[in-house]
Amino acid sequence: MNGKLLRKSDRHRQLLEAIAKNPFITDEELAEVFAVSIPTIRLDRLELSIPEVRKRTKEMASHFFGVSQSLATAEIVGELIEIEPGCRGLSLLETDLSMCLEKCNIVRGHIVFAQANSLANAVVDTQVAMTGRAEVNFLRTARAGERLIAKAQVVGKKGHRFLIEVIVRSKEEIVCKGDFEIYGMTLEMANYLKLLKDEE
Repeated sequence: MNGKLLRKSDRHRQLLEAIAKNPFITDEELAEVFAVSIPTIRLDRLELSIPEVRKRTKEMASHFFGVSQSLATAEIVGELIEIEPGCRGLSLLETDLSMCLEKCNIVRGHIVFAQANSLANAVVDTQVAMTGRAEVNFLRTARAGERLIAKAQVVGKKGHRFLIEVIVRSKEEIVCKGDFEIYGMTLEMANYLKLLKDEE
């Protein structure tokens, strides 16, 4: 779309739609979408009483529903935005140069994997969750400064095994897609298994 051809009222309507579809979209990205300047987008947001992206993210994070039973917040790579234990979850990772390969600004694969894997564990509706199997395909590189959004969905359950699909995106592009098999158990069961291991 070309913002210069849109009337202000039409741009405002489409701006609201774009932010409703992707609350994590930045002013820079919106300026590119509407082919207007960043100050124009900021003025539009001001007129529409739309907070900037960091405040929108914090507001979403403060209103997420559910709590992960299996992982503490500090154990999740990225910021947990939304979770419905046993069903689905959403996390956001703000990337920076500390996450990149030394020689370039490409985010290291294990960082992206850690975001996906920790979210897969977080959505399991048990006290303890452990990854049993993971099949991850990296579809494109991520670079410092990109905002990675991971969405996890429980797609099946067999006994104590949860089958979870996680898709990590940057804007609308898929960075990686993974299928995880997560084993869930009670704390008592985990402690019992540890006791057996220690006695070997």
